[in-house]
Amino acid sequence: MSEAHSMMKALSTAASGMSAQETYVSTISNNIANVNTIGFKRGRTEIDDLGYETIQEPGARSSSSTNYNVGTQIGSGARVSAIRKEFTMGSPQITNNPFDLMVNGEGFFGIIMPNGELKFTRDGSFNVDAQGVLVNKQGYKVYPGFNFPPNTSSVMIAENGKADAYVRGQTEPTSVGQLPVFTFVNAVGLKSSGSNLYQVSLSSGQAVQAIAGESNAGTIMQGALEASNVSPMTEMTDLIRAQRAYEMNSKVMGVADQMMQTINNIR
Repeated sequence: MSEAHSMMKALSTAASGMSAQETYVSTISNNIANVNTIGFKRGRTEIDDLGYETIQEPGARSSSSTNYNVGTQIGSGARVSAIRKEFTMGSPQITNNPFDLMVNGEGFFGIIMPNGELKFTRDGSFNVDAQGVLVNKQGYKVYPGFNFPPNTSSVMIAENGKADAYVRGQTEPTSVGQLPVFTFVNAVGLKSSGSNLYQVSLSSGQAVQAIAGESNAGTIMQGALEASNVSPMTEMTDLIRAQRAYEMNSKVMGVADQMMQTINNIR
């Protein structure tokens, strides 16, 4: 391998490292921006090494009776292979609002989109619209649809999702329905679609509807919201690490450029 080729390879390798760190910083930036977003799950950047140029195959013959114990392979850099959502639970924020709900454990609330599509969320900051229908902030109905009668004075939602409305002038509560929790075989395969919503993908598998507290589904906590699981301390530590890695790759590019200039001057 010529010196000029080696320097060109070093430049492209360092550039790939800089590109990977840029994505790493972008992910950290998004995490920090959503540090106070209800139900937000932090992203984790995962980086893989790229292909290798094999100069000497490990185990190749070094003589008629011996083999090379170690091979010679030159890497070509790094790339971002995934940005994984970490579905660890955020801490409960007590609000005492009867329509604020939290999944305590695994699972998601179902949200019915205007086109009938079902999406999923960990953000349980719900309310009722002018018709008494339980909706999220965007006005989308909460699955499977809950209508609270007029003159409802209080609402009780149990850990298993059973919702009762207490109407003025009535001694017995009115059953409104039962709020299910949806789980996935591979929740990290869900596709983020913004507005704290996720949608099904081929990787996530289909949603499994369950009663809250059964079949590995979490229970429902009324009057509380799930805080973001972003840790500012962790993000700042990762940010410093990414910045240092970016600077080192930048320095490698500078050194490789200087070496190429030296080679050209010799010629």
